[in-house]
Amino acid sequence: MSSSLDRRPAPAGDAPRPAAVRRRTRVLALPEARWAAASLALFLLALPPYLLDGPGWLWGPLFAAAYATGGWEPGLEGLRALRERTLDVDLLMVVAALGAAAIGQVLDGALLIVIFATSGALEAVATARTEDSVRGLLDLAPATATRLRADGSEETVEAGLLAVGDTVLVRPGERIGADGTVVGGASEVDQATITGEPLPVAREAGDEVFAGTVNGTGVLRVRVGRDPEDSVIARIVRMVEEASRTKAPTQLFVEKVEQRYALGMVAATLAVFAVPLALGDELTPALLRAMTFMIVASPCAVVLSTMPPLLSAIANAGRHGVLAKSAVVMERLGRVDAVALDKTGTLTEGTPRLTDVVPLPAPSPTGEEERVYGSDPDGRPESAADGPPRGGAGSDADRLLRLAASAEHGSEHPLARAIVGAALERGLVLSPAEAFAATPGRGVAATVDGHRIEVGAPARLLPDGARPGPARELEEAGKTVVAVVLDGRPAGLLAVADRLRPGAAGTVAALTRLTGRAPALLTGDNERAARHVAERVGITDVRAGLLPGEKAAVVREWEAAGRRVLVVGDGVNDAPALAAAHCGVAMGRTGSDLALETADAVVVRDELAAVPAVVALSRAAHRLVVQNLVIAGAFIAVLVAWDLIGTLPLPLGVAGHEGSTVLVGLNGLRLLREAAWPRPPFSPGRRER
Repeated sequence: MSSSLDRRPAPAGDAPRPAAVRRRTRVLALPEARWAAASLALFLLALPPYLLDGPGWLWGPLFAAAYATGGWEPGLEGLRALRERTLDVDLLMVVAALGAAAIGQVLDGALLIVIFATSGALEAVATARTEDSVRGLLDLAPATATRLRADGSEETVEAGLLAVGDTVLVRPGERIGADGTVVGGASEVDQATITGEPLPVAREAGDEVFAGTVNGTGVLRVRVGRDPEDSVIARIVRMVEEASRTKAPTQLFVEKVEQRYALGMVAATLAVFAVPLALGDELTPALLRAMTFMIVASPCAVVLSTMPPLLSAIANAGRHGVLAKSAVVMERLGRVDAVALDKTGTLTEGTPRLTDVVPLPAPSPTGEEERVYGSDPDGRPESAADGPPRGGAGSDADRLLRLAASAEHGSEHPLARAIVGAALERGLVLSPAEAFAATPGRGVAATVDGHRIEVGAPARLLPDGARPGPARELEEAGKTVVAVVLDGRPAGLLAVADRLRPGAAGTVAALTRLTGRAPALLTGDNERAARHVAERVGITDVRAGLLPGEKAAVVREWEAAGRRVLVVGDGVNDAPALAAAHCGVAMGRTGSDLALETADAVVVRDELAAVPAVVALSRAAHRLVVQNLVIAGAFIAVLVAWDLIGTLPLPLGVAGHEGSTVLVGLNGLRLLREAAWPRPPFSPGRRER
């Protein structure tokens, strides 16, 4: 649902404003990332001499520096939390790492520090990128607008100073400065950023327009209907920010678990140290038993129980063109039980293409119908969707398309680009167009090879607005119909539509099997086009004509009913729904910047079949996480019981602790295999018609 217009430079009408430059926070600009990188580098430098039994003066300072760079920030935050009478696992891990170093297990402690520092850095990067994209959304609205005074003169003002009732002038190519109603002029407006409609829509007096949308070739006078802070674009920003802040309710549960585990482990370690002393044990054995307890009770294996399967799944998905932004995202993908799909740019390619060339018969001087670029020799309309038209390059359909494309060659309208592109794909040679003229809402006219050619809306070009039978049939099929008039006579019809992505129907079927219910279609496009696409892919729940806030409201309603909703979209207007959903996936190639940053995962290659595949992969990762937690829990329980009931030798405790860590790590790495990527039960190269 993004538009190529979204990425054009600022038009001339916005001259007072320099071209917007999207600023992204650099990774190393974040202190968490710098400290984590330093800790990891020092750890890797210390590892070879330590494993090769090198001198302590060589690896000791490097490990100490790794402890300091990676652990000072979580340690400081933990001390601040301790001042507020709370205890978190980060502080506990720092203490455990220092305890491990105190009894000679320097490597174990350093590994703990590196893992937690890296995790904190990834979280900081994700947060910063989301904030960048939300700020960048405001660049869609122009900084200035041309306001008309009561005497008809013009003045340039900041768009934020416009008030309800002001009238603004919007020239061709400019972005509209405020939500309002057209009071004069006619044009076509690209509203893809707001409604997701793949083609510009005609706007004239009485029609509503939105801030940030792009005016076409006409001039509009718009009466402001909303304050700038209440515009649709501004509301999208607020909705994304609010939904992002409230997106992870599981964080509260995790914090409670961390608090209880941390308190329990600290209390248990102190008890293991103090009780033997109270019973007459010597200091060194009591301290050794307590340190052994801290090592074997350390959640290293528990941490690695979750990360290797999820990180392996992330790596495997990345190889197949799906970028999951964090391990939490990969875990959440497998828990979805409902799916909402956008239409334009998600189920469809998002680019209008010529699908049908239908020459029309015209009455001859004798009263009989003759073919004026009429049907094929058998009387059937010729369709571009069915391959090259019958009759070869010299067929009536090719001549009709060549004349229309020659007339449209000077237009920048998306329909014109589709017609010209189809003609060039067929190898047709276009003729120069003379006396070219474009009229908003009507079409274009030009002289080609001595003939006057008009191309535009059938209701405007055909006599009395009459539409022939083929036009009605094509429109009922969800296509946009263009009439071609040759020297005042109807010569034919061209149909343009947005084609389905490869494997769209198979993807819907696969998602239905995974979640137990058919996906829903949420789109800002019109009901007829939405229903047509839904029928072709097997969707029955269709919500059409939705603005961004309405999409998000539908998702929140489902979430409130207990569903875990996966939203798949690509445009700015999908961002609030992506943020409000349990999990959001954006189509990468056509996706807007905001959708890509707001979404939890991105399908980089635009392969729709990858969506059910990554959901199935996430579920496989979840199964491995459960297996690993059982293994890690069993090892910790046995070793802790041994240390408390008997006397667990420190080397055996370390071997058991590290052995469980290695075991769960290797088990999680199974998802790195190529065979772990789920294969769809349909051909990814197949195209549904």
